[in-house]
Amino acid sequence: MLSLFLPLFLALLLLGLPVFFGLVFAPGILLWLNGQERDIALLYRNVYNGMDSFPLMAIPFFMLAGELMNRGGITLRIVEFSQALIGHLRGGLAHVNVMSSMLFAGLSGSAVADVSALGSMLIPAMERQGYTRRFAAAITAASSVIGPIIPPSGIMIIYAYVMGESVAALFLAGVVPGVMVGLGLMLLIGLTAGRHNLPAASARATWGQRGQASLKAFFPLMTPVIILGGILGGVFTPTEAAAVAVGYAIVIGLFVMRSLGPGDIPGILIRAGLTSAVVLLLVGAAMAFKTVASLAHTPELLAGLILSLSDDPLILLFLINILLFIVGMFLDAGPAIIILGPILGPIFVEMGVHPVHFAIIMAVNLTVGLATPPMGLVLFVTAAVSGLKVEEVVRGILPMLVVHVTVIFLITYFPALCLTIPRLAGFIN
Repeated sequence: MLSLFLPLFLALLLLGLPVFFGLVFAPGILLWLNGQERDIALLYRNVYNGMDSFPLMAIPFFMLAGELMNRGGITLRIVEFSQALIGHLRGGLAHVNVMSSMLFAGLSGSAVADVSALGSMLIPAMERQGYTRRFAAAITAASSVIGPIIPPSGIMIIYAYVMGESVAALFLAGVVPGVMVGLGLMLLIGLTAGRHNLPAASARATWGQRGQASLKAFFPLMTPVIILGGILGGVFTPTEAAAVAVGYAIVIGLFVMRSLGPGDIPGILIRAGLTSAVVLLLVGAAMAFKTVASLAHTPELLAGLILSLSDDPLILLFLINILLFIVGMFLDAGPAIIILGPILGPIFVEMGVHPVHFAIIMAVNLTVGLATPPMGLVLFVTAAVSGLKVEEVVRGILPMLVVHVTVIFLITYFPALCLTIPRLAGFIN
């Protein structure tokens, strides 16, 4: 009976139960029906134990840093910098949207923060320049998934915590895939700009104007340099780097740019605290869910099923990509990684797939799931920001998902795209 916890969990999701309660109630109900009351206590203790981790403290710190920078007007400076560089191109504001997401990814590492910060600014601006609101919302949602791929990334911190991998190696391995998604979307915009008569955002900026925009964006853009430089140089751990990012954001917001006031801090702390609580509760519930999966011998059963399909790693990677893409449609990336990582990771590592390579395949797949129907969180946030129905956002984003899927298969079958940078940096063999 215990093996039915996964179908029961999916049924609870389809009934509209929040993911956290589904992760806890589905195994809890089956343990109770199975007469395993002692294991129920273990299940709920693991909700707390799953959150009680020093590496996971990096997540609320990075979220707080993102809130500080967003409230401090840094988003505007990033957009102005992007517009000075590429705003003169055909479809300029769409290009600016994507490039801003790539830069913002180095500050927050959150797709939801990207949509909230950039969407509220760029969707109305694009509409004023003649873009349809559906296209503006779709490109905002499609580019927001770059946030958790380019470091810092909360999803990769969770994967490293669960699987015992190096956070620095995963951060570096995510750089090229994140840039590929951004460039792929910009290529799509360029190919469709003439057909849809997309306008340029502005006249070509002079070198003086570009220099001025670069100076304004200098301090915000130093954030990923400080974070990655400190981690790679061994100066501090990822958790300490997140705390440094918060301190840096406060200093530049209050004293350098003077775009923050002491009165802004309580609201920022509340918003960051609420967002962090949601993520950490999901992580804790997913760790408890994983405990029941082990009791039911689910990893062994799934491993046997997967290996019975084929012994060719290339075919199995293709099938796993399809599975992860479908899982991402229904389940948030963090819980999905905690549940499936320990099941799937060892299977593919045993077959010769590099653990960092598989981590990136899984992280990118599940991140793209944030922008896929029917339950992609980014779609709902974009709909709220743009004032459109979710169905409208979905229709607009479907062509852009082709770019995401293409990148997923490229990084799957060309491991060097993920592994070259961490290998050159000495974090993997």
